[in-house]
Amino acid sequence: MTANGVDVSVLVPVLNGERYLSEALERMLGQEFDGEFELIFIDGESTDGTGEVLAAAAARDRRVRVLRNPERRTPNALNVGLRGARGEYVARMDAHTRYPVDYLARGVERLRRGGVDWVAGPQLAAGNGKWSRRVSLALSSPLGTGGANFRRAGGEEFEARTGFTGVWRRRTLERHGGWDEGWPVNQDSELAARVRAAGERIVCVPEMAADYIPRDSLRELARQYARYGFFRCKTSVRHPESMRAANLLSSSLALAGLSALLAPRFLRRPARLAVAVYLAAIGAEGGRLAWRSGRPSDALALPLVFATMHVSNGFGFLSGCLRFGPPLRAIARLVRSVFRA
Repeated sequence: MTANGVDVSVLVPVLNGERYLSEALERMLGQEFDGEFELIFIDGESTDGTGEVLAAAAARDRRVRVLRNPERRTPNALNVGLRGARGEYVARMDAHTRYPVDYLARGVERLRRGGVDWVAGPQLAAGNGKWSRRVSLALSSPLGTGGANFRRAGGEEFEARTGFTGVWRRRTLERHGGWDEGWPVNQDSELAARVRAAGERIVCVPEMAADYIPRDSLRELARQYARYGFFRCKTSVRHPESMRAANLLSSSLALAGLSALLAPRFLRRPARLAVAVYLAAIGAEGGRLAWRSGRPSDALALPLVFATMHVSNGFGFLSGCLRFGPPLRAIARLVRSVFRA
């Protein structure tokens, strides 16, 4: 325990979260941890009743603290929280995610055993609406996760390229300067790239798996994945080693779709063939997932979910190339890895 009497500082960025805050507070305050922890909610100038809910919680429980984030963006909020943290350890939690009651205990225990610098659990989709449930099904497939190994459940501890939220020693985050505020999206992946470049380890502990609720409309899903792709491009430019083959495939799919419609005739035919192969693949996978889930009506909806994720991500990535420049070093690195294999 530090001189301030706190072992773990939990950082929770919030913005207009009144509808889910009461439940989130109850879950977080129920963490079973043999020590002292504080919950630091960093409010991005919410315009609903978030401020009142947090003020009431802080008055009831000394473990709850509230800080302001006038910039209203996630990395800024996390850095505000990090500067105000009093614990030797820092955890990040999202208010719309359900963490196991021993999340903090397992994360701190793993750090204390040594040999790792960032401990996280798998990110598991748990839908609670029609489209949210279908997105969850899609994310149970390799076609949905795009090679992100932190989205898989079960098994033993494994090395991860990045982490979903997580637990760190505070000095680790301070050594890296916290979260880069130029990344309103994809800030965890950008931080992970710096951590790994320093020779430090990120591990995923299956027992720390947390459930989150995906978007419940195709429009919101498209917006989310377009932003992912846009900032994934920026991360790939800054950190070429962080780019995955899935990022290149999604942007290639977007280009194939455009070429199938607009390219000269000699290019349209191979582009249309590529699109046809893709549609057949997502159709077959959608049918398999629908059959496995016992919901045959999803067989037609799941290909729409896959296509929304992939195409939005691809066009987002291409937009990022226009804004930040193409990640040529990252692409060259991926191509070399294919030939070496």
